[in-house]
Amino acid sequence: MSVTVFIQGRNGATRWQPGKRWLLLPALIIAASTGLYQYNAKQFREQQQSMDSQRVANEAQKHELIELKDATESQLAMLVTHVAKMQAKLTRLEALGEQVAKKAKLDDQFDFSSEVGVGGLSELGSNIELDQLIQDMDKLVSRIENGNAQLSLLETVTTNLHIDNERYISGRPIEKGWLSSHYGLRNDPFTGQRTMHKGIDFAGKEGTNVIATAGGVVTWSGKMFGYGELIEIDHGNGLRTRYGHNKSLSVAVGDVVGKGDTIAKMGSTGRSTGPHVHYEVLRGGQQIDPKKYVYRKAG
Repeated sequence: MSVTVFIQGRNGATRWQPGKRWLLLPALIIAASTGLYQYNAKQFREQQQSMDSQRVANEAQKHELIELKDATESQLAMLVTHVAKMQAKLTRLEALGEQVAKKAKLDDQFDFSSEVGVGGLSELGSNIELDQLIQDMDKLVSRIENGNAQLSLLETVTTNLHIDNERYISGRPIEKGWLSSHYGLRNDPFTGQRTMHKGIDFAGKEGTNVIATAGGVVTWSGKMFGYGELIEIDHGNGLRTRYGHNKSLSVAVGDVVGKGDTIAKMGSTGRSTGPHVHYEVLRGGQQIDPKKYVYRKAG
């Protein structure tokens, strides 16, 4: 097949018959244009997919950063709360040391006072300054070291002042009453099962005076699970005594009590079947049989 083209000019119509190559030119142009379009479309799709993937990755990183920020703020808030509790306990320890020094008439030789960290947040986790928190913790460490040194020296001095007789544990923790339960295995009064009884019970009339069996510092005054209203006294040298199930308490934490002082009134609070005093002696934090202390001669 051939194609003839007539071209009209000034001198009349001119006849031009293109060869086969000229006839293939449009097809080639169309084919090239189609290929170029498809290539560009593919490139665009690939770029769009890459952008979408990057957008998803950015969003995931954003969520991870938010979660990390929330977790960090939560941990800082917990740390702030922990530091605040440490400050409160340390303040109470310093007050305890001052009272012990005063009782021993050594308050002019020992100074437990120091700058006390104050402050707090209206809402946990907001406006937490890490630098300030680290400074507060450094101050706490310094106060603890100072308090430990003062207390250690105070213990040595008070020992040298011959107060050992006052701290000598002996006698019963009540003015009137009777021994109602020994230390050791017994049938639990509530379950009937064989259980370990880690103290001695002294029964009596409700409201009877409960007395300290030795001098020392009150380290607990309040409710404790199972014990009801409890008094705990530290006598030094790793020895403590406990007096449980009281009706009312007459001393507070930090008070210095003498041997024979009234510290509470007998009651039946906590896990109790009737008015009595649950009496414990602890050595190194472990309950031991109080019997030898109850019946030994006064020092």
